Order: sequence, then structure tokens, then C-alpha cells
Amino acid sequence: MTEHTVLALGSIIIAGITIAIGAFGAALGESRIGAAGMDALARQPDEAGSITRNQFVALAMVESTAIFCLVISLVLLFANPLLG
Repeated sequence: MTEHTVLALGSIIIAGITIAIGAFGAALGESRIGAAGMDALARQPDEAGSITRNQFVALAMVESTAIFCLVISLVLLFANPLLG
């Protein structure tokens, strides 16, 4: 195996791990936000607009971490600076 092959194989493996961890973490975070939002709505239905707005902001922030993981894995797969 050449150095180029080892780096390519390592990049593919790391890209897969990055996507897996990013998707798993985002799924856990989004489920916790959803559960907390439903609990808050059940306790204070009069504040539904404020709770929903804050929940969407939190969901967008959590989803951005998954998108960053996707970008990192795409860079490793298609524009890897190590493989030059």
C-alpha cells in the first residue's frame, strides 16, 4: 500500500465516522429539544408563540452542527488537502 492509498482510506473512514457522530448527536439534541418544548407547551399553553420561536432557534443551532459534520466529511472525500 502506498502512502496515497493509506491517506485516502483513512479519509473515507474518518468521513464516515464524522457523519455518524454528527447525525447521532443532532438526533439526540433535536429529540431533547422537542420533548422539552412539548413539556413547556403542556405547562404554559399561553406562551405557545414564544416557546415555539425559541424552540425553532434551538433546533436550527443543533442542526447546524450536523451540517458542519457534513461539510467536513465532504471536504475529506472530495477536496482533501492531504491528498493534494
